[in-house]
Amino acid sequence: MKQEEFLTIRDQGADEEVPYHLLLEADPSRELVDSYLQHGKLRLAFLDDKLIGVYVLRADENKIVEIMNISIEKTLQGRGFGKHLILDAVNFAKSHGASELIVATGNSSISQLAFYQKCGFRISKIVPDHFLKHYPEKIIEDGIWCRDQIILSMDLSSCP
Repeated sequence: MKQEEFLTIRDQGADEEVPYHLLLEADPSRELVDSYLQHGKLRLAFLDDKLIGVYVLRADENKIVEIMNISIEKTLQGRGFGKHLILDAVNFAKSHGASELIVATGNSSISQLAFYQKCGFRISKIVPDHFLKHYPEKIIEDGIWCRDQIILSMDLSSCP
């Protein structure tokens, strides 16, 4: 991120449209996106005044917060904006008493797996055939069939 660029992250306003163009980049199922938006918190990232990223958090009764969706405009990926969204999610989860932050991705999402681990997440669970059961269309990424869900977690008690 260049010094002159100014990133702000905030909750979605009541009168703002849902940025499906970003959300569907990370999750191709509009039905699933709509279902977790009903019970989640949508946060928006702006570079100066332009919307460039989003993420959705959902908390459960066990003090676990899950990043349900996270996306940065394709042309701006690799510039540190995603890490800012993760840091915001960590701070938000901690401020709401969460003990753990989790995120799930597909076995074929090689760059996402690397990104989450660089941000401090660790692989904690594999759910075989998750994408076969929940997505009607076959998903192929980087020539790899996406079948299994990889869940990564971060212990928030060890975060400063």
